[in-house]
This record gives sequence, structure tokens and C-alpha cells, in this order.
Amino acid sequence: MRYKKKRSKKKIVGYSILVVFLLLIGGTVFAYYQLKPENHFSKVPLVSSGDKDSSKTIEKKVKIDDPIFNVLLIGSDQRKGQKIGHSDTMMVVSVDLKNYKYHMLSIPRDSRVYLDGYGYTKLTSAQYILQNDLGAKKGIEAAVGVISDFTGIPINYYVETNYTGLEEIVDALDGINMNVPFDVKLTHSWYPENKNKVIAAGEHSLTGKMVTELVHERYSLSNGEYGRQQLQKEALVGIAKKALSPKTVTKLPELVDSISEFIVETNMSNSDIISIAYAVQNFDPDKQIQYHQLTAQGQTLYDDILKNNNSQIVINEDEMKKIVEEYYIH
Repeated sequence: MRYKKKRSKKKIVGYSILVVFLLLIGGTVFAYYQLKPENHFSKVPLVSSGDKDSSKTIEKKVKIDDPIFNVLLIGSDQRKGQKIGHSDTMMVVSVDLKNYKYHMLSIPRDSRVYLDGYGYTKLTSAQYILQNDLGAKKGIEAAVGVISDFTGIPINYYVETNYTGLEEIVDALDGINMNVPFDVKLTHSWYPENKNKVIAAGEHSLTGKMVTELVHERYSLSNGEYGRQQLQKEALVGIAKKALSPKTVTKLPELVDSISEFIVETNMSNSDIISIAYAVQNFDPDKQIQYHQLTAQGQTLYDDILKNNNSQIVINEDEMKKIVEEYYIH
């Protein structure tokens, strides 16, 4: 009888271990199932509709047939210790996780825009004004709405970082390889030691500090803001290549856990970011990314908020509408 009791206890322990093991496996399978892009992105939030005449519903869930959505990337000039900033960089990425296609559109920071209740100003100023009046979180959401209304692009997700955050992202990846499409002289450097340094055209292995310097420069570039947009695009491609490389992709959950150190504001969850990473492990930017820039005319116009005349960019609205309707309306 004692032998049988001992055997029963062993069986119980064995069954318990088996049950725990099965639960762990089941939980892992369920988590993976939930994170598969076609499951995870079966519904996406709608932060702003892109329709100037509609009332925006923040975080409205919209059913979609395929995992296709738009992500607004904002790089602000907000420094450590500050709670508000100007939108220094604005890009909208159309993400098609089924067909592995990504359309990237740069929006000039000095685009002339009408801000309800304030008048005409530069698009870069909208974030600062709205955050100053509404607070950091509500202000950035309102700024997302202004960008969406201006372009006509529905925005599902937004991610805001600043130059410090960009530097830390690159350094967390142990640097990136970045293609510099033309010679760049750092006339407007953030760090005094880099003043007037020249980065020659070509492929470079760069730290976060130098990537930050490059995406900030525009005054020395022959095509000014449009040249800076090209540098920003190349920096994003370099980051994506490194983050999704076989050596790094296994560390993504760990990196995502510390994402709050890099991101100022976002409506993307950690699971959103990991799910995207699952989908783009075979990322080939040379084949999968199509980059777009808007044509425009530079003019000196009156700024209703700053109460002076300054250089502004008047976008070719017909061309913008054509790009938006073809690549960003799903």
C-alpha cells in the first residue's frame, strides 16, 4: 500500500508538471496567434479621419479586411525637461503587412496651414500651440488631427520622438549603417564639437549622435528642407534594417519593453510594435519602400500667430490629393 501511495504521488507530480507545461505551450501559441499581423491588426484605431468637415472620433475601432494602416511619425524639437515642442519632422507611412509594401510620405515642416481659431501659420507650429493650450497629450492628438486634415490622410497610429529619443534608439541598436546621398556640412549641429564637420556621400556606420546631427541639418543642403527629408528617410531605413536584422530581431521584445525611454507620445502598444516586427522580418527597403515628396512653392507670407512675414511652403494640393488617394486611402 505504501508503494502504491508513493507511485500515486509521483503520478500526481508528473501530471501536474505536464499540465503546467501544456498551459505554458498553450499560452505561448495563443500569444503568437494574437500577435500574428492578420489577427492583431484585424481592427485598428482611427485617431483622425483626414476629413476636414467631419468630427473626429479618437480611438474609434475600424474593421479592415487586410492589415493595412497609416502611421504618422513625428520628430519634435522638444528637449529634455520640456513638455511641448514643434513638429520638426513629419512622415506618414502606409503599412501593408499582407503585400509587404510601405509608402512613405514626407510633409514639409513649413507648410502653410490654417489652424482653426488661430489663423494661418506653419505646420510645425501647430503642435507647439496646441500643446501649450491643451496640454502635452491632448495637444499632440489635436496636432495629429491638423496634419490629417491638411493632407487628407486617415491616421491610425502616431509615434512622436525627439532628437534625444532618436539618438537613444540608434545607440540601443549599437549604431546603424546609413546611406548619405550627398555631402553634408553640419552648419546647424546640436553638439558644438560637430560644428562644420562634413559627412561625405556614401554608406557610413554611425552612432546615434551623428544620425541626429544629419537628420537635423538643412541649411547647408542645396535643396534645403527636401534634402533633409531625404536624410530622414535614409535614417529610418537604416534603423529598420538594423532592428529587423536576424541578430537583432530576437531582442526586439527587450527593446520594446524600454520603448518609453525613446518615445515621447504614441498610441501604439508594445504588442502592436512586436506584431509589426513579426510581419517584416524579411524587410527589404530597396524593394518594399516607395518614397514620396510633395512639390511646393516657397513664399514669404503673413503668419497670423507669429504676427510677421516669414518663409512658408505652399503645397501643390492637386498633387498631394493624387498621392493620398492612390496610396493612403484604404
